[in-house]
Amino acid sequence: MVSAVPLEPATTTDARAIAETVTDPELPMLTLADLGVLRDVRTEDDGTVVVDITPTYSGCPAMGVMRADLLHALHRAGFPRVDVRTVLSPAWSTDWISEEGRRKLAAGGIAPPGRAPVRPAGPVPLQLGPTRRTATCPQCGSPDTEELSEFSATACKALRRCRSCREPFEHVKEI
Repeated sequence: MVSAVPLEPATTTDARAIAETVTDPELPMLTLADLGVLRDVRTEDDGTVVVDITPTYSGCPAMGVMRADLLHALHRAGFPRVDVRTVLSPAWSTDWISEEGRRKLAAGGIAPPGRAPVRPAGPVPLQLGPTRRTATCPQCGSPDTEELSEFSATACKALRRCRSCREPFEHVKEI
């Protein structure tokens, strides 16, 4: 019988290794680490594992599931005290998606985002016109694609179609 409780004192490295295996509930081909949502894992003096996560956008409905999945994975691995905290600053950016995460998105038929727009410090300027985004088709590689809907299965993705192969696909929007 295998025990879920570590035989030696657990380390932050052990906890991080476990947390890095937890997948995103909306993009299950990605881990929270691939997505850049997993910000920090540390162990406090009393042995509590503290995990910091940042939502992809304000009001992200997947945050509760992410938190529960992290708690479950770490408890199952033998960490009795776990505190998952939401960190809002700095705000998450699609630039935090790892190169491996971008490859996994494309392999899963989802166009990865380009680089996030660079904005000057200070208030976010009001844009009244539509946001112009481009995405390369993850099926055939054609850059000739069109946006069908600004929102897809989740608010952070748009629905697009390739004009070359005619296949629809999702695109993670740059933010």
